[in-house]
Amino acid sequence: MPQIPLASMPPTTPIVWAISDGAAGNERQASALARALGVPARILRVRLREPWNRLAPHLTLGAQWAIRDEEDAVLRPPWPDLAIGCGRRAALCTRGLRQWSMGRTFTVQILDPRIDSMHFDRVIAPRHDGIAGTNLIHSIGALNPVDPAWLAAGHARFAGLAALPAPRTAVLIGGSNRAQRLDDAYFDALLERLAVHHAAEGGSFLVSVSRRTPPATALRLREAFAAFAGNFWSGTRDGENPYAGFLAWADRIVVTPDSVNMLSEACATGKPVYTFAPRPIGGKLGAFHAELSASGHLRGLDDRIARPACTPLTETAAIAEIVREAWRAHRSGISETGSTRRV
Repeated sequence: MPQIPLASMPPTTPIVWAISDGAAGNERQASALARALGVPARILRVRLREPWNRLAPHLTLGAQWAIRDEEDAVLRPPWPDLAIGCGRRAALCTRGLRQWSMGRTFTVQILDPRIDSMHFDRVIAPRHDGIAGTNLIHSIGALNPVDPAWLAAGHARFAGLAALPAPRTAVLIGGSNRAQRLDDAYFDALLERLAVHHAAEGGSFLVSVSRRTPPATALRLREAFAAFAGNFWSGTRDGENPYAGFLAWADRIVVTPDSVNMLSEACATGKPVYTFAPRPIGGKLGAFHAELSASGHLRGLDDRIARPACTPLTETAAIAEIVREAWRAHRSGISETGSTRRV
């Protein structure tokens, strides 16, 4: 989608900060929104001193001193025109920026900030988080950069994957969490099912593990997938991360059930997406799975029932347009009054 310029922006490029604690999923969501807005962003990975780290985002007294960047420096003006935060540590920063800038910084917080949403200009949270507010923007899953342009770039950059036999199955591996345990028994069952599909259809596997995948599990999977044609990536020793190429060249995608981010990105491709969850999934993660299944974006790996092709789960661009309009109105209000609002 072509980017629409911000009509109310000054002629200079706006200052934008994409803030997280450096966790891959949080940073990816904040930077994805900045990308969808078409604005260059400073990627800011914050660290908090105690007790602010433990109490974030509730404790604000002294927070400007307690929040540090990667070089252990305190944050200083000029404050950004737009601050996009993801995660509770970033929420302390975006909350603070709204105060320190006297309301000039437009603050967007992604995920449940665990405090009243009115401490921010906009809050973007999945419906399965179950929070409410007049300034809330609901999503189904996680914001991400996956769109036709992103996929086309991955297709071109990793053109060598075309040599692998079709159908190409991307397999995205996460790690255990409180909602789903991925142990040896889980991977034994997953590998058994993938081998059955391969025996019937042939093809190849494009396997990517995440930072949360234990090294011993990654090694075990590498040895297991060596029996099939394909490509296995578990870190920089395997070369450049081909994740974008895997999603671009895959004919279908299998994702472990633990990761909202990976499931959201897979569903954004518009390709058939499958997961394997032998244990019941409860809580917020279960609600997320149910919503993806009901909309036709996600299927069980054992699901043999034919379903019509689904449209890509393209939430990020639509949410960016809502944020763009709100940011434009915010800037227009400041330009017209020549003053900051009360915070």
